[in-house]
Amino acid sequence: MKAYVYGPNGAAISDVAQPTPQGTQVLVRVRACALNRADTGMRRGHAHGAAGGLGTVLGMEWAGEVAGLGPDAKGVKIGDRIMGSGAAAFAEYTLADHGRLFRAPSNMNFEEAATLPVALATMHNAVVTVGALQPGQSVLIQGASSGVGLMGMQIAKLKGAKLVIGSSTDAHRRGRLKDYGADLAIDSSDPGWVDQVLKATGGDGVDLIVDQVSGPVANQNLAATRVKGRIVNVGRLGGTHADFNFDLHAARRINYVGVTFRTRTIAEIREIFEEVRKDVWGAVESRKLQLPIDRVYSFDQIDAAFEHMEANKHLGKIVVTL
Repeated sequence: MKAYVYGPNGAAISDVAQPTPQGTQVLVRVRACALNRADTGMRRGHAHGAAGGLGTVLGMEWAGEVAGLGPDAKGVKIGDRIMGSGAAAFAEYTLADHGRLFRAPSNMNFEEAATLPVALATMHNAVVTVGALQPGQSVLIQGASSGVGLMGMQIAKLKGAKLVIGSSTDAHRRGRLKDYGADLAIDSSDPGWVDQVLKATGGDGVDLIVDQVSGPVANQNLAATRVKGRIVNVGRLGGTHADFNFDLHAARRINYVGVTFRTRTIAEIREIFEEVRKDVWGAVESRKLQLPIDRVYSFDQIDAAFEHMEANKHLGKIVVTL
């Protein structure tokens, strides 16, 4: 089968053996897959958790049809339309645990369905489960113009947030954030953004920050969060290391939690997917929760798709079809 593989000369489309489902795995005939920021690093040979390095089939998120079942796989049958996340998505066939997938709604095509699994699982967990957002509270999504960020704002609105703030350093994308739930859009590269957040919250700061940036904004986040507020760090695109004001963290008594899927067990991931199904699936089926597709490429154009992502001018998801 054809797959996008990291090899000695970089990533390229190659012929590899079709995988065979074992245990609780489902074999998926991939019809569309979506790019994520972590893919850009793995395309350069960087590890992402246990995945990465020579011979790695790249990709994290897909939509397609069930083509085979492991002996212990339950809940789906051959031919079902599904979408999910996991390793080796950029291929004609991939494997997924039966608890790490969703049924693709009948009113979505494969391209639309492929945009959702990572964003839904990541942001429902960050905003609702870990972030404990309650109706009437305020939330700031750092890095809001990414697909995951756009989903975070929508979930916050769906769960009754009274004030949703989104950040983007790009003026055009910042201007689009209100289309996806933002009441206020800020530029996190502007030194005055903390004052804007404090003004919007009556001087208190937000109840919750979901941070995909960190690095240079870490201390600013502390200043923009109310006393006894919460910060959930889900990404570090702005840097994995920075100065941290421990005194401000303590003075504001902030609950600061870091999350990642890389160190979660399959049982934990299954639980996250089940929480999405139980809590917000009706909003997915009604298209209340959805993501814009910035551009669609064919599989033989996958290098161009990555070049488009690395140019950092897109809003929403970049999709590749097979």
